[in-house]
Amino acid sequence: MNPEAARQLNMPLWASLLVAAGAGAILDGAFPDQNVWFLAPIGVGLMLVAVLDRGPWAGLLVGFVGGLSFWLTHINWLTLYLGPVPWLALAGLESIFFAVGLSLTAVVLRHGPRLWPTPLGRLGMVPLVVAGLWTGREAISAVWPYGGFSWGRLAMSQSESPLNSLVAWVGMSGLGFLLAWLAALAVQLMREWGVPTRTRALLAAVAVALLLAIPAWPTVPSGTTRLAAVQGASDAGLFAEYTPGEILNDHTQATRPVIGEDIDFIVWPENASDIDPTRFREAAAVADSVSETLDAPLVVGTITERDNTFYNTSLLWEAGKGAVDWYDKVHPVPFAEYVPDRAFWRPFAPELFDLVTRDYAIGTRSNVFDIDGILAGVAICFDIADDQLIHEMVDRRAGIILAQTNNADFGHTDESVQQLAIARLRAIEAGRTVVNISTVGTSAIITPDGATVAQLRTWEPGAMVETVPLSSTVTPAMAAGRGLEWLLSGIGLAGFALCALWARRRAAQSVGNMGRPRENGNIGQGDRGRGDVRQRGEEPKST
Repeated sequence: MNPEAARQLNMPLWASLLVAAGAGAILDGAFPDQNVWFLAPIGVGLMLVAVLDRGPWAGLLVGFVGGLSFWLTHINWLTLYLGPVPWLALAGLESIFFAVGLSLTAVVLRHGPRLWPTPLGRLGMVPLVVAGLWTGREAISAVWPYGGFSWGRLAMSQSESPLNSLVAWVGMSGLGFLLAWLAALAVQLMREWGVPTRTRALLAAVAVALLLAIPAWPTVPSGTTRLAAVQGASDAGLFAEYTPGEILNDHTQATRPVIGEDIDFIVWPENASDIDPTRFREAAAVADSVSETLDAPLVVGTITERDNTFYNTSLLWEAGKGAVDWYDKVHPVPFAEYVPDRAFWRPFAPELFDLVTRDYAIGTRSNVFDIDGILAGVAICFDIADDQLIHEMVDRRAGIILAQTNNADFGHTDESVQQLAIARLRAIEAGRTVVNISTVGTSAIITPDGATVAQLRTWEPGAMVETVPLSSTVTPAMAAGRGLEWLLSGIGLAGFALCALWARRRAAQSVGNMGRPRENGNIGQGDRGRGDVRQRGEEPKST
């Protein structure tokens, strides 16, 4: 790498901040609803360019600006009913993670090419470490604090891209790593001014072609099931005004066209029964009637109360038997479905936190139902974004995934299509059909290859009746579990540690050389050489 030429990519801090801000908006364009998938590596690449030749503190600032630009755009659906405070708070928190990640990345981009000075080091090690840091940052923010926020991960931009099949091989974290690696490789190739432009372009094209050449993992069906998934088009949001039982009635009415169909079970969405059938006879009678009329079990979402504790629950209901099994949501959303450390946080925004009138407890039951011999994994809303819960379903031999959700609080915003993108990737990653059923949409049935076999229009009642494949396939992503994420994150953190230690040692050597006694008042030949190098802005040579 020619240092003089490579410095042409560097820019003043104000320009880096502008590039980072633009990169965040470009990165959001890769996600639904714009869904321009190839903007993902472009957005990441621009963020990397913005931190070139930056120290950790400047990298922190640039990273925060880039993260804020992305998050404020990506989750602006939070403002629909809740206003700017939750939006700014969540975007700000996630931007801090973004900032720390790019701060560490700035150190690697600055010192990595000198620590690993060969072409293999600059084009091999540096992109791997940078991508590993991106993966590690996403991994931490996905689980911490309060269970984390796993929305907006880089892989989630690829639900309909030619690269989506890779998620079955390497999982969500692995796909995000590959996208970040492509971006980092492109940046490093741009810094290789000694290599002809055509050669650099060819190397980048070969990297993309290699990823595209990886075939989809084959999913072998282990059987089929015929199901009905019903969308009641009920405004079941937190701020909606409705009469108790209205949402239950809407889903009952939307189920009527299914009568006479030969089906194995019916799926209603999260909160489809706004009256708990386990506590109120009227709701139980309705659930019994639906199950008996269709001669099939009903999977229905409701709010349950047991031992003075509330749960967001999915019930497996059979006529005459009632709830034969149930699953309580394991990943309730903090500050939406419960307020953690309420006494501490409430004084900051009492009117806002008081909107959360009851705290849902974290479920502890299995997330797999046995529906007359069909093992079905159950995910309630945000659960679908939790890697661990998906692995648990497959480990428990689920042959299909039922993703029940209620998107009414987000109107016609991008939130529902972003969630559908996650569901599509989960179908490919797990090698399972996913039934994404919402109170208002976007509802769809997705097969293990990522294809949509049925979809309902948003905010309109309807039912999807389809025969879909079951599967016992274990994809490489499911077999690897979270281990691959740990490995890739470890590569990033270890590489950063090496770069930081190397930079510290070089700085100490430089200080030591400056204090070395000079003979006869003259500068020795070696010192003159080092002085010349410093005047050119290069690192001093090791002694």
